[in-house]
Amino acid sequence: MKPQTVKKTIIKVIPAVLLVALSAFLLKGDVWTFWTWYLLAAVLGCVGMAVTGRLFRSFEDKGWMFSKVVSITITGFLTWFLVSVKILKFTTAACVGIALVYGIICILAYEKQRRNGYECLPIDRLDLVYIEEILFFAAFLLWTYLAGFHPAAHGTEKFMDYGFMEAMMRSKTLPATDLWYSQGKINYYYGGQYFAVFLTKLSGTQVELTYNLMRTFVAGFAFVLPFSLVRQMTTDLQGRKVTGWKKQLPTLAGFLAGLAVSIAGNMHYVVYAQILPLIQKLKGEEVSGYWFPDATRYIGFNPDVPDKTIHEFPCYSFVLGDLHAHVVNIMFVLLLLGLLYAWTKKVRNTTPSVEKLGRRKFWMKQLLMPQILAAAMLLGMFHWTNYWDFVIYYVVTGGTVLFMNIICLKGDIRRILAVTIVQAIEIFAIATVIILPFTLQFTTMVQGVRLAQNHSLPHQLLILWGLPTILTLVFVISLIIEKLKKLEHKSLYRLMKAVRTPDLFAVIMGLCAIGLVAIPELVYVRDIYENGNARANTMFKLTYQAYIMFGMTMAYVIFRLLFINCKKILKAVGVIGLVLLLWTCGYFGRSVDSWFGQVLDPSQYKGLNATAFLETDFVEDAGAIRWLKENIQDSPVVLEANGDSYSNYERVSAMTGLPTVMGWYVHEWLWRNDVADLNEKSAEIETIYTSTDTQKVQELIKKYDISYIFVGSCEREKYGENLNNAGLESLGEIVYQDPNYETYIVKIEK
Repeated sequence: MKPQTVKKTIIKVIPAVLLVALSAFLLKGDVWTFWTWYLLAAVLGCVGMAVTGRLFRSFEDKGWMFSKVVSITITGFLTWFLVSVKILKFTTAACVGIALVYGIICILAYEKQRRNGYECLPIDRLDLVYIEEILFFAAFLLWTYLAGFHPAAHGTEKFMDYGFMEAMMRSKTLPATDLWYSQGKINYYYGGQYFAVFLTKLSGTQVELTYNLMRTFVAGFAFVLPFSLVRQMTTDLQGRKVTGWKKQLPTLAGFLAGLAVSIAGNMHYVVYAQILPLIQKLKGEEVSGYWFPDATRYIGFNPDVPDKTIHEFPCYSFVLGDLHAHVVNIMFVLLLLGLLYAWTKKVRNTTPSVEKLGRRKFWMKQLLMPQILAAAMLLGMFHWTNYWDFVIYYVVTGGTVLFMNIICLKGDIRRILAVTIVQAIEIFAIATVIILPFTLQFTTMVQGVRLAQNHSLPHQLLILWGLPTILTLVFVISLIIEKLKKLEHKSLYRLMKAVRTPDLFAVIMGLCAIGLVAIPELVYVRDIYENGNARANTMFKLTYQAYIMFGMTMAYVIFRLLFINCKKILKAVGVIGLVLLLWTCGYFGRSVDSWFGQVLDPSQYKGLNATAFLETDFVEDAGAIRWLKENIQDSPVVLEANGDSYSNYERVSAMTGLPTVMGWYVHEWLWRNDVADLNEKSAEIETIYTSTDTQKVQELIKKYDISYIFVGSCEREKYGENLNNAGLESLGEIVYQDPNYETYIVKIEK
């Protein structure tokens, strides 16, 4: 090997070595779990290139980073499906077995493709693979380190998220028993928490750590997948003949996309945390404080009106630490968008006419496109991981299909409509069939659609969505004008044909995002929050996805305006857009400082254990909760006092996964929509804890098949002097008695 080559290799290795060393220094004992998950993703991704390399064959890296998500999706979903139809039990052995079978099949497929002359691995772009791996490791490490400063699965809805994971860790069937409704199964989109549990079982790690690790894992993908997609789009636009510093522009555009999706905030931060405080300071007025959740609670809150809404985005989610359905699904929706772009590249110039293929072969080709079939399966999975994303991305997929059919079928309106409708039906049918094990057991929480009675103030929409909307519209209008000037015969088909594939895909993402922002101003989906928060859930779920698509669109558009377009006014728009987008990244620093504290001091790192807070926040109950977790197998019912949502009640079921009779009231109201039943259960739980009628208490214990009764701080707080300790103790054996506190656990005699 030449000395110069050795030198370059050493220089490249140094960042990787430093990152590995840094991870060991920062994460301390947690680094082993961190490395395990990173290596698991690396192995799954490498093995899965036999699949991904074909789906993303037009990408320079052949979809290297997407391959990790592809493999997790296939192995995780297949395990869930086989468990749900009762072919397998949800055990570590089943998870490992499915992964091994998948690996063997992929290796055989890889060898077959290699013999046929097709290389699925990006052998000629290992430099790009290296950059992507470095970025993924760095982003994953950054968020994991930050999570260690606020690891507690306590507050907001963390009890629910963590409790779902613990319940599935215990359960050998799916869906697991609802930890807050022991007489029923989980009736929610639990797919996100399921994948966290699947990876936990597959890797042999501990759920106390992987609750936090899963959200930082997703955060890593939320940076690197937009990087990969937008880098490829800008490379396709720029072409491969560029030389010099311009060759680095796609990488910079991809990096900007990663920032825009996973790190940036919105313009609310710029206006209310930067500009207005500066104006107040210059005027000598008292400077207003800024709390980072303000950027997600603006419409309806400032000014205060009876139309409270939610408009969150990934950075806020990653900081807050809830492991919700929409958070975990980020990596899957990014995979879908990557698949759609790969498909547009493939079919743009490779769709033969009916005359050349014959009618039968033509239709077979239209219905058996691998990327579209894969997209249909992902959309089906969204029913279970986050149903809102099924609706959103079914439309995005449909729009992409329609646009490409207009181009590929050469403007033949009848054939365009026929093919698009058939493909839409095909996608819907596949998506519906593969998810039947979930939908057949799921009761919807939707109560219909209604016209919006309230509307956002114009300046609020401008602050939240003005920057990406203006950039998108400027891009679309300038693109149309640019292409129309060159067309002699103007038509929609000719216009769209003149638009290059990356431009077209950016247009699709940008226009879909604008539509998602507009919809809550017109209609909303009705649910139990209609009184005062009618539009909240609709705006939340729609604009969350709009933010993701806007982030990638902005990065691409800024690159195009700055380096492709020649008009000075458009370059000026690009510069302004770049400055403002980078300015919104300051939200990351403000929120990290507010939520995590002194992150520049590694000695303040607390670790990833999501249950460590029990020793400080639930001193009286910690020992008893840990006793249950360590000594109780399967999922017997453990009674504890029920309470309001977002409270400290249900700390036992949440931390152990053991089901209780009834949990957080509003959550079960949303999931079951049966207030009378919940009120009855609440009253009967109180009877068990307070009644002196032993026969009545025993009847209720039998009714709910209660195996253990937990008496701790929340029970004493709720029932006070009415708590019948003597009666409870007489129901069975006291299997745990805290030596320092009054907390105890009774095992019911049966």
